[in-house]
Amino acid sequence: MKRLTPYLLALPSWMWLAIFLVVPMAAMASVSLQTGNAIDGFAMTFSVSNYTDALSRYSTQLVRSLIYGGAATLAMLAIGYPVAYFIAFKAGSRKSMYLFLLLLPFFVSFVLRTISWGFLLADDGILFGTLKGWGLLPAGFHVLATGFAVIAGLTYNWLPFMILPIYVALERVDPRVVEAAQDLYASRIATFRRVVLPLSLPGVFAGVLMTFVPATADPVNAQVLGGTSNTMIGNIIQTTYLTNLQYPTASALSFTLMAVLLVGIFIYARALGTENVLEAAAR
Repeated sequence: MKRLTPYLLALPSWMWLAIFLVVPMAAMASVSLQTGNAIDGFAMTFSVSNYTDALSRYSTQLVRSLIYGGAATLAMLAIGYPVAYFIAFKAGSRKSMYLFLLLLPFFVSFVLRTISWGFLLADDGILFGTLKGWGLLPAGFHVLATGFAVIAGLTYNWLPFMILPIYVALERVDPRVVEAAQDLYASRIATFRRVVLPLSLPGVFAGVLMTFVPATADPVNAQVLGGTSNTMIGNIIQTTYLTNLQYPTASALSFTLMAVLLVGIFIYARALGTENVLEAAAR
């Protein structure tokens, strides 16, 4: 019975994953190989052409999604790491307050935050409209309905998911290790590069995973901030499934996106060095 105890304790989580992850994924895989239409129904024909047709028709949107998601992830890392470093090492007794302020926007829905960002970036909005009124920007200047607006919205909406894992990793760094490096006459830059940064790699790894995947597949920011010329693959999947009722094509696109993301994550893990990440996490 003792040998079965760990498996029994893990059984609820396994059942949860099986019901809400494995079964839907298997169903979507089955649909992606079917042919037909919403009126006459769909039949299993093991049609691989759904994937080739989806790639040939929507490769532009797929590449654009990867570029926007990658650019937003890099921006979040550039902004989030210093913020996490400040909270972990410099905030002192105010850490809880800064973390609360960081999570405060999540009390507002994702869609409303994106729409508010659209109001901020509007041509005649509170920011650019004021600057144009002062003569600091030309009348034709605009940011909304551009790739920059989409990347900015993605960065804003998913930034806390980058900061929090890095903060947790930095919070676990033993201050005595940093003091030991300084006692050995290491400069602040050398201490950060040789001690702090390697120990924070698990947080960086987790932050990139938690931001790159949803940012690449996000349909809301592209629709609200990007317009028709900046459509991402998430918008195509949403329209194909809910509007055009082309379930096999939408399923094939979803699996293609998942495969591309998994390959990208694997390459990133190999480049970063999973062994180093695991060693840093163990410390």
